[in-house]
Amino acid sequence: MAQATFSIRMDEALKKRFDELCSEFGMNATTAFNIFARAVVRERRIPFEIKAENADSASVEGLKSFYALQDEARRNGIQDMPLSEINEEISRVREEGRIE
Repeated sequence: MAQATFSIRMDEALKKRFDELCSEFGMNATTAFNIFARAVVRERRIPFEIKAENADSASVEGLKSFYALQDEARRNGIQDMPLSEINEEISRVREEGRIE
């Protein structure tokens, strides 16, 4: 099998820690990256979850909640409620003390 070179740049401290850990596993970084590449090709996906845990996560969660509410409105036949009715509903619920 023909070999190809693959170069990446990374933080020096991260590389040092990665090399040390790979050594503990009994391999070098090249072997580790080859294992990763084979897993990606075999599984046709990144073999672990990639997610952000920052302010953007709140936006994502907010969108999920919005879409869930949108689906519920659709199921209840109120997806086309005009803004004036939505505001009236919010005011009514606030007056009843159910939300602040």
